[in-house]
Amino acid sequence: MPSQVIPNQAYAFWVFVYIAAAVQAALLALALWWRPVNTGANRVLAVWVALTGMDLLVKAVYWNSLSPEWFRAYRFVALFPFLYGSLFYVYARALIEARGFRLRDGVHLLGFGVMLVLNAHVLLLSDQQMQALSARWVAGEKTIGSWFDVPLFVYSLSYVAAALMRVRGYRRRLRERRSDADRMSLSWIDVMAACQVVIWVIATTQWLATLPGIDYRLLFGAVAAWVCVVGWLSLNQPPVASEPAAVGGEAAPPDTMGPDDARFPAVEARLAQLMDGDEALYREPALTIGQVAKRSGYPEYLVSAVINRRFGGTFWDYINRLRVEAVRAHLADRGDARTILDIAYDCGFTSKSTFNAAFKRQVGETPSSYRKVAASQLTAVMPAAADDAARR
Repeated sequence: MPSQVIPNQAYAFWVFVYIAAAVQAALLALALWWRPVNTGANRVLAVWVALTGMDLLVKAVYWNSLSPEWFRAYRFVALFPFLYGSLFYVYARALIEARGFRLRDGVHLLGFGVMLVLNAHVLLLSDQQMQALSARWVAGEKTIGSWFDVPLFVYSLSYVAAALMRVRGYRRRLRERRSDADRMSLSWIDVMAACQVVIWVIATTQWLATLPGIDYRLLFGAVAAWVCVVGWLSLNQPPVASEPAAVGGEAAPPDTMGPDDARFPAVEARLAQLMDGDEALYREPALTIGQVAKRSGYPEYLVSAVINRRFGGTFWDYINRLRVEAVRAHLADRGDARTILDIAYDCGFTSKSTFNAAFKRQVGETPSSYRKVAASQLTAVMPAAADDAARR
């Protein structure tokens, strides 16, 4: 990236911003590391945020003093962006798969390793040589070329794109099974990705052209702002359901109970009572198996076992089946003039895509087709009934 000669005092405001962001990054990393929600993924994010804070701190110290002694550290943290895109991907995948960092995830850090090896000759320069290199940088000479910038942009943005593709697939599979999918759709990932794209656009613009205000200060000011955004989003994220593709939505837990428990008939009867009549518990949009167990008065493991054995499938299979049956009854009722989506929402669905997928999987046709067929069948039956009445 091109350098610009800027007096030390011009950096004063930005140095303060970077130090403040570095302190916030350190505190945020600690909070994320010990946060009980999405623990594995948040620990990946904690490392990422901590590295960002270290990057900002080193740049603040060097730009404040322009000391050659800090230029070695400056050149080292300049390689950190080769970690940021890949760590974003690892973080998104850890969220989706409900796990932490694994040894095999190290393959996504190879880009940083390669660039570290290629830059080792610079990092191992003597103090005198490093001082000369620092002086050239301060004077505005470009000390690193496109062989560094182009791979950095391509490598990092490809990881951002790959992470967004995985999140998109996760959302699609989740909405096919769970009616509360919208609450778990990782919307904060989109915001984090957008912030990264903004940062890379600034970096690319700075590399391609010299424009007023588009320089290192703005670039790392955007990074400092990103730390604030990550702090707000990550500390407010809800628990994330593990990827349906990997575990089948909410897969049935291992059957360790042996023969049916003597309480199974009572639990089954209680579930029927909760799901029928006025209670119709399945209509509650954010219903969970824990809530059903609490209302039933039986332990959650016992309710889960009854659903798996007596009703076949997972909790969400069971609830969506009840909701689809309720929708079918309304669609077949000519007196119900509500839209299909209004009916679906009234029966507990909160997502159009989840409803359509569940209905077609269970009934074998789309809701609109089913309504048309039900209406035509009812129209055909009514004249026949009228003729029978007339003959009598």
